[in-house]
Amino acid sequence: MAKLTKAQREWRPGMPKKRRSTKVMFASTVLLLEAFVVFFATLAVFGLRRGEFPPALILGIGIALSLVMVFACAVLSKPWGVALGWILQVVLIFTGIFEPMMYLVGALFGLAWWYGIRTGIRIDTESAQREREQAEWNAAHGDTPPAS
Repeated sequence: MAKLTKAQREWRPGMPKKRRSTKVMFASTVLLLEAFVVFFATLAVFGLRRGEFPPALILGIGIALSLVMVFACAVLSKPWGVALGWILQVVLIFTGIFEPMMYLVGALFGLAWWYGIRTGIRIDTESAQREREQAEWNAAHGDTPPAS
């Protein structure tokens, strides 16, 4: 039998489902897309500039950066996770040193990151407000659904 997670062990019938953060979902999507782009950009730099930089260095740095971006997805819900994401945005922009087109790609992903974080925070705030208002209404009117 598979090992249960902490959330699965603590679950009881009738417990409300914990709401997932829209900010974390948006940010994870951007970081995963960036990880793929960095991996393929690494292959491009490996093919185009193999004579300028040692191949092991190109592949090592590129794959490591891709893995750090995937790791950052796992820690976005921690207080320092979004800060790590911002650092990775700056690093992605500076990869333009090796392949100039990455300046544009990095800037566009940085814009997508900013928009995802800003919009995710707004949506999470609105959802929390809506849940509070619904809980207040349920407390005032009872939890029974209207008769049909």
